[in-house]
Order: sequence, then structure tokens, then C-alpha cells
Amino acid sequence: MKLSFHGAVQGVTGSCHLIECAGTRILIDCGLYQGGRELDEENANDFGFDPAGIDYLLLTHAHLDHCGRIPLLVKRGFGGEIITTAASRELARLVMLDSANLQEEEARYRNRRAQRRGQRRQVTTPLYTVLDALNSLEYFGRTAQYNQTLQLIPGIQATFIDAGHILGSASIVLQLKEGGRQRRVLFSGDLGYNDRPILRDPEPPPSVDIVVMETTYGDRQHKQLQPSIEEMYTAINATLDRGGNVVIPTFALERAQEILFYLRAGIEQGLLPGPLQVFLDSPMAISATEIFRRHPECYDEQTAGLFRSGRDPFQLRELHFTRETTESMAINQITSGAVIMAGSGMCTGGRVRHHLKHNLGRQDCSIVFVGYAAQGTLARRIVDGARSVRIFGQEYPVRAHIHTIGGFSAHAGQAELLAWQQHTGTPDTTFLIHGEKDSMTAFSRLLEHTQIEMPELHQQYQI
Repeated sequence: MKLSFHGAVQGVTGSCHLIECAGTRILIDCGLYQGGRELDEENANDFGFDPAGIDYLLLTHAHLDHCGRIPLLVKRGFGGEIITTAASRELARLVMLDSANLQEEEARYRNRRAQRRGQRRQVTTPLYTVLDALNSLEYFGRTAQYNQTLQLIPGIQATFIDAGHILGSASIVLQLKEGGRQRRVLFSGDLGYNDRPILRDPEPPPSVDIVVMETTYGDRQHKQLQPSIEEMYTAINATLDRGGNVVIPTFALERAQEILFYLRAGIEQGLLPGPLQVFLDSPMAISATEIFRRHPECYDEQTAGLFRSGRDPFQLRELHFTRETTESMAINQITSGAVIMAGSGMCTGGRVRHHLKHNLGRQDCSIVFVGYAAQGTLARRIVDGARSVRIFGQEYPVRAHIHTIGGFSAHAGQAELLAWQQHTGTPDTTFLIHGEKDSMTAFSRLLEHTQIEMPELHQQYQI
């Protein structure tokens, strides 16, 4: 049996891991690297394995850094079966099509710019197209149910357990048998934490032989949620008092719905002025919100109770869904009193860059970051205090108030990660992935009774 790592090693994007057992090759996730130009090039590089040789792809959840290279995998020869939960299947379709569309748009933009500079030939091609993304959907096969074992081949079984991270997210337990040897391998996926709204808490994992786990927040405790909600309310109220707009770069999956949940609650409790003009300027987030309504099997009791009573937890009186480009452009005519939620959360693409262009240079406005910003992203440069940033090839000053609110993260903090790992018993080896080097190193010092590995890209281990 072999385990190899082809993404999210000593970094937080591009999750992709390969198990080889009994002549069968099983990929766990196939995510996109997110960040600067260097990571764009990494996305286009070889996977580190032959896509045509993969028999199964098990998808933990539908975030772009876990599913975003599936169309490329299919384009380069994958012909196996993709298995995930029902909610992740719907969300992955949305995410991959949006990613393909953004890549096509980016390629067209760069080629037009090259032509204006006198370059006659096309200089940029998308990593994959919308057609490639649609083709990849044909390979989604069986649907995984939480805690129901699926047999891949005789001697190899997979069980998905609720990870509490985003809608449909799962950790995956593989029961492997090769010759007379058996091993249980657990992939955490991305882990949520207890007592968040909307979703159920993460399910404790079983005892296993090998653990492969994320360490995004392995070096720090998770900020408390309630102070973060109050901080967001304070930032919004202060901005409205100044006569400006609030721009919230928003991840379309989970974060957008969570922020809508708290905006509604804040207005109902009198902590925010009502009616508050809120724009959800993200076709993907709008579609994701509709998908959320179709999957009550993932909800916690509070959210399920709201729906049972006929109340929509994501609905506000003055909530505007802006799908069309013309509607998005019209928002930029509003100079005061608007809360604008737009993707992407790391400001690497999408409509949020247009809203930053119009609001970032205004002292009466605020930019409120409610998610993780990876190294090399526009969001990280703003968070780190850049005085000006480049957007669409032009430099813009940063004069708006910048708020970074960490408590909304859907990732488990150090204490939750440690408790989760300890619930796996005394595994032979714990592989730390999906975290910056400092985060992994700090977390590794807390682990006992297990060998610790922090793999490098394409590194392979006998298990």
C-alpha cells in the first residue's frame, strides 16, 4: 500500500492525495491552487501521477481548493468514478462551472490586453473551459450517505462521516486490504467546529492506523464566534454613520449564507438598522443559497427549526440578488448605505474586484474580511497593510477602513483539531497537510503516541 501527496503540502490550497492498494488507485480530492501567478503555473503542471490510471476520486467537499482541478483531471484522461455526498455533488457542479467561466474570462481579458500592446497571437489559454467542466460531471457516480459504507472493490471500502465544514463536507475513512494486511486510513478533509450556525457539529472520527489531517489553524485557537459577530455589526454601523459602503469579500459556499444568517439576526434583534440594503453580488453564492434549501439533512436543529416554522434564515427584507452583470455594475452608482457581498473571498477573481476598485480608495467605506486570505492573494496584500494595490492592471490607493474578522472561519482551531486527532486512538502515523509550515510545526508539537510526517510535494510513503 502506498500513500502520496500531490497538493496542499506545506500550504493551504490544491488538496490532492493518492492511495494505491491492491492494484487500485484512489484519489482523495483534486483541488485548485489559489494565490499568485506562481500557483497558476502549478495548476497547469503535471499532477505527479497519470490521470488515466486513477480508478476512483473521493471528494471530501466542494470548495475550489478541493474540487477545482477535477475538469483538468478529466481533460487529461481520468475515466474513473467520482463519489461524494449529494450536497457536495450539487455544489461542486456550481463551483467548477464558475471556475471555468472565470478562467475563460481571464484568458479573454489577458489576450485583449496583449493585442492592445501589439501582440498578434493569443498568449493565454484557460486551464479548462466550461465544456471541460460539463464533461467532468459525467464521471460523478454513486452518492455517499453519511456513515454508510461503500465498497469500491472487494477489500476496499469507503465511509463518509460529517466534517461540519461546509454543506455536504465529509471526512473519509478507507478500509484497505492487500494480501493478508489490513489498514484503516482517515482523511480529515477540512474540519469545522462545534456550535456554528446552520450545520451540524463535526462527527468524532473512529480509531484508525493512518491519519491525514488538515492544519489550517494548527498554530492558534479559533476566535470566539459571538465577539466576531459583534465586531461585524460594529464595523457596519460605523461605516453607515460615516456615509460609506461596506464591501465584504465573500466565499460563495457557507460564508455567504452564514453572513446572511447573521445580518438577518442583527436586524431582527435591533443591532443593525432595518431595512438594511444588502446586495449578494455573486451568481454562485445565489445558486449556493438555493442549494442550501434543498439539503436539510445537513442542518443543525436551530436552522432546521427555522425552516419548519416557515422562516427562511437567509432572507432579509432589502436583500438584492444580482445575477446579471448590468445589475452588478449598477451597484457602483450607490455611494452610501450599502452592504455589498461579492466573491471571491480572497479577491483573486469575481465581481468583488470591481467593488474594491470603486470603494477601496474612499475613507468613509470599509472592507470587511471574514475569511482566510492565503499568501499571494489580493486579499492578503490588503490585510497586510498595503498602501496601494493593483486591480485590473491599475494601481489603487487603500484608504478605506480594513477589518479582519477571524471568528467566522469554517475551519477548526487548534483545540478542535487536537481533540479530533486524539479521537483516532493511537495511529501509527499522522500526516499533517493543508497548513502553512509554521502552523503544521506548532501543531506537531502537541501530538503524542504517533509518528508525525509533513510531506513534500509528490512525496510517497509505504503504509
